[in-house]
Amino acid sequence: MSERPFLQLRNVSKTYPGVQALSSVQLEIMAGEVHALVGENGAGKSTLIKLLAGVEQADPGAEFLIDGQPANIRQPIDANQKGIAVIYQDFSLFPNLTVAENISFGKEVGQGKRFISWSEIKETARNALKELGTELDLTLQLEKLSVAKQQLVAIARALAFNARLIIMDEPTSSLSRGEVENLFKIIRVLKDKGIAILFVSHKLQELFTIADRFTVLRDGKYIGTYYKEEINEDKLISLMVGRKVEFIKLSGGEVGPVLLEVKFLSKKGNFKDISFTLHKGEILGLTGLVGAGRTEVAQALFGLNIPDSGEIFFEGIKVNIRSPEEAMRLGIAYIPEGRQREGLVLRQSVANNISLAMLRKMRGKLGLLNTSKEKELVGRYMEALDVRPRLPEMLAMQLSGGNQQKVVLAKWLATNPRVLIIDEPTNGIDIGAKTEIHKLLRRLASQGMGILMISSELPEILAISDRILVMRRGRLVGEFNIKEATQEKIMNRAFMGTGSGSIA
Repeated sequence: MSERPFLQLRNVSKTYPGVQALSSVQLEIMAGEVHALVGENGAGKSTLIKLLAGVEQADPGAEFLIDGQPANIRQPIDANQKGIAVIYQDFSLFPNLTVAENISFGKEVGQGKRFISWSEIKETARNALKELGTELDLTLQLEKLSVAKQQLVAIARALAFNARLIIMDEPTSSLSRGEVENLFKIIRVLKDKGIAILFVSHKLQELFTIADRFTVLRDGKYIGTYYKEEINEDKLISLMVGRKVEFIKLSGGEVGPVLLEVKFLSKKGNFKDISFTLHKGEILGLTGLVGAGRTEVAQALFGLNIPDSGEIFFEGIKVNIRSPEEAMRLGIAYIPEGRQREGLVLRQSVANNISLAMLRKMRGKLGLLNTSKEKELVGRYMEALDVRPRLPEMLAMQLSGGNQQKVVLAKWLATNPRVLIIDEPTNGIDIGAKTEIHKLLRRLASQGMGILMISSELPEILAISDRILVMRRGRLVGEFNIKEATQEKIMNRAFMGTGSGSIA
């Protein structure tokens, strides 16, 4: 890490109508360092990223310095020209274009060339990947790559633009453990080249593995910057939330009769012979490694991934769920992992998103939306889930990740489901908000709802599940009562379980 700051921010504030998102924040990032930006959801991290990316502009009085010189970042092209690149959670790539085109096209356009040189495009892409010490088929369409390889393309694109600071927003949220380790190797390569990384994540264990320094935001204010050696996880959490937060074990009560039963459900290439029961008032945890087939099973139960064979029973009656509409009529709700891609309409208001699944029930006699009923519903769920800021007219895309997740939860809870399937409920959410959501899920179960919770975080699975199922390579390989379950037992099944046969 260099002793020379690449970027310095001073007195940075940002005000939205009725909301002070940032107040006099400061930040200093050295060349060649990994700098972690941490804070609860709503602390201002996303807003600060938007200012650095040129998507939003700071309030008057803010100072941006690059290499000690004043910098004016008014739009994304300014950020690119100053050497700042942002890799968002969705990567902002083009799935129908090739690897080479995704890496190089923006540079070609930015240089104002009238004619495209395909040989130059491939050469630029090849050199960028070579800098990362990796190779990819340049002619392959992006959508055919794994999430981890798409992320490599996004990093290579940043290098093609001669980035000196790469901002990574929740970069490990959809990666397996091995893919995370590979990403960290790439980050260390970038460090050695003098490139700075601003790493935004809620996974504190990973941050302490890769980060050199931490800057903490709380409620839009700057709390402090600390070297890794100066703090530990407990102190960092305390700085983030202003109080001590513990991961609480939330035990359930007596469970009721079977609500949902699955028998030998199979889908070629996805999963095979899946059988389990979900009881009224039970939280059934479903875990396993990324790619084990957990999400595909959830989608099958909601009519999004029609199985080839097997049976589904709802309260003892055999059902044939061929669409989400049929699942909803039965009282099944599904909250997907990808809240931005699948759970929200980002350019619509919070109010519109919450009421989306209930539009038919809120129509008046003439078929028009009953706005007073919608307002009451939206207000009730925003308060119940503590969505911040409490502004129903605010666009969903303007919320922090944690508050976006709360809006998705509100939308489906408003349908009063009897079975809730929730995939990675606290992915990208700070530890304080995690505890809130855990308590909410436990409360819903105590009211008789059956909950199938998919999670890769074993502490989360162990904290609130009544029973735990483990998947490996498309098969169920283990079931544990919560009293006998341990992280070691679960991981042993996830890595070494007996379900190693073909799922074709």
